[in-house]
Amino acid sequence: MKITVVGAGNVGATCANVIAHKELANEVVLLDIKEGTAEGKSLDMWQTAPINMYDSKIIGSTNDYSKTAGSEVVVITSGLPRKPGMSRDDLIATNAGIVKSVTENVIKYSPNAIIIVVSNPLDVMTYCAYLTAKAPRNKVMGMAGILDTARYRAFLATELNVSPKDIQAILMGGHGDTMVPLPRYTTVGGIPVTELVAKDKLDAIVERTKKGGGELVNLMGTSAWFAPGAAAAQMVEAIVRDQKRVFPVCAWLEGEYGLKDIFLGVPVILGKGGIEKIIELKLTPDEKKLLTDSAVAVKEVMDVLDKMEKVA
Repeated sequence: MKITVVGAGNVGATCANVIAHKELANEVVLLDIKEGTAEGKSLDMWQTAPINMYDSKIIGSTNDYSKTAGSEVVVITSGLPRKPGMSRDDLIATNAGIVKSVTENVIKYSPNAIIIVVSNPLDVMTYCAYLTAKAPRNKVMGMAGILDTARYRAFLATELNVSPKDIQAILMGGHGDTMVPLPRYTTVGGIPVTELVAKDKLDAIVERTKKGGGELVNLMGTSAWFAPGAAAAQMVEAIVRDQKRVFPVCAWLEGEYGLKDIFLGVPVILGKGGIEKIIELKLTPDEKKLLTDSAVAVKEVMDVLDKMEKVA
């Protein structure tokens, strides 16, 4: 069993590290375009194996995709962060070029791989990988909902002073300010969260969740990596161990929730076949409106990519 992580930055390296620690594969390949980075980080991680007692071999590679051949799952974290003065369209153009190239190389050497996209802007980069891979929709997905839900659950655990293990939640929509946390589907040890947290505090936690990524950028001057890396690794685990986990995942919709031809965060069953089922929740009119508004925002960004593709 081989798993590849493309992009040896903070998120990619963290993801590869978690995958190795959980022994999800015999071989974990970490690949990057920057000379020596993936090799150095992989060697450093491999040297923790005798300390942390795992035997998944971690191999680093500078842009040699032949080393990724036969990967069962590939996680794509490649891309540049948005820089001062860079427009959203500039970011899309730059990262779409990177994700397209990465996906082409991934498919060349691992045509049957399940692809998990972490690169930003998340929804549109997943769309880019999907267009490039020309794979069935169950085999290309984006990681966003698990991260966003983890932040939501962590904030609730702090507010209630309870274990985050006992908090279950679902969250839908795009990755960003238009995401749709669903307090109605949030429970603490089976108790509806609405019975434990006052509405004003719950609303504040929802808003903090929506801006969770920005809060970390403001604190550190760069984007998060521990939680995103671990979230992507959790998706890998559900797939390779065929766990049939119910997770919010960025998936290609073909009529579900009345939405079509769009990548959007929805609850799915994740197992050996990738996205094995999209779960359609019964939403209230207010929840449905929030999801539709989020879909409109995501579609606008996808349209930017479509126009670039036509020009190209």
